Amino acid sequence: MNRRLRIGLYAAGGMIVVFVLAAFIATYVVLQPERFTALLQSRARAAGLDLALASPASPTLWPKPALELEGLTLRAEGAGTPMIVASRGKLVLPWRTLTGGGTRISRLEIEGARIDLNAVSAYLDTLPSRPSTAGAILPTIDAGFRVSRGTLTRGNQLFLSNVDIDAGRLANGRPFNLSLAASTAGDSPYTLDLETTPSLAHGVLTLNDLALEVTSKPTFSTTLRGDATWRGGADVGASLAGSMTRTSGTPYDIVLDVTPANQQDPLYIAIKLDGDNDHANLRIPPIAFAEWWGRINAGGSPTLPPLLGTVDAKAVDAGPVHVKGLRIRATPSVPAAAASSANARPSVSP
Repeated sequence: MNRRLRIGLYAAGGMIVVFVLAAFIATYVVLQPERFTALLQSRARAAGLDLALASPASPTLWPKPALELEGLTLRAEGAGTPMIVASRGKLVLPWRTLTGGGTRISRLEIEGARIDLNAVSAYLDTLPSRPSTAGAILPTIDAGFRVSRGTLTRGNQLFLSNVDIDAGRLANGRPFNLSLAASTAGDSPYTLDLETTPSLAHGVLTLNDLALEVTSKPTFSTTLRGDATWRGGADVGASLAGSMTRTSGTPYDIVLDVTPANQQDPLYIAIKLDGDNDHANLRIPPIAFAEWWGRINAGGSPTLPPLLGTVDAKAVDAGPVHVKGLRIRATPSVPAAAASSANARPSVSP
């Protein structure tokens, strides 16, 4: 090896060492973990929340500039039960942060999170209510976020396990995507994928080019496309259409419409299903449905959910129960429970 080549290699190696040292200095000095930790905690305080860490944040450079967080606890101010407890997290930062760029977080990642829905609900109840006449809003999420290996609980009761949520930045006029995967207490896996472009103008939020896919492999897969609008309060409208494929039967064509509440009628969700042997045309009031579901979960006597419309099904499979020849006729003058008991002729076998 000649002298010039050796000098060139030494120079290249020295430049690499200088670059690596500069990167480490930038990581520990320029990133200043305490300022990003303070930023995160100040944002939490502004929302009436208290964020605590088990240990100070530690910076890292690979594969992107980030701050590693250990032992996150998020609770409402003055509350005893945490809303979120996570084993670790990460604040991913833009590369320009190394050159003294602004304090900005490009992505938040949380691993091993336990989310208590009761604590979340209690926190939401403390927020000031908006007037029913107020227009729609779009909560802006500056950074995308990811929750992996999470669990959802209601107090000490498991609600969902293996929760994985991945969402991009949420902003007016910007394409937004959300993916959610989870398993129920019975270990049934479900996935939900949503894509849309939200647009907020003059108090009206429009979800353009809305695509929604709900899957439970290998049982079924449902895909819907359309648009939705929100003008504030219960003034919600949507028109979606698609199909459902099933491993245990022929596919369904689906039409879903949401009609806003008015002075005479509550908010309704209209669902129309058409298959070779099964047909349904139902209108469901979601608020009344939620109240019915709450009574069932509280141990109330089993009743059919509040609904209007018709169901004609050759066979219905729900877990260990098989129902043949199900017919339901529900009108405003005849409640669903009464109509089903008078018209349904099911045979049930375990």
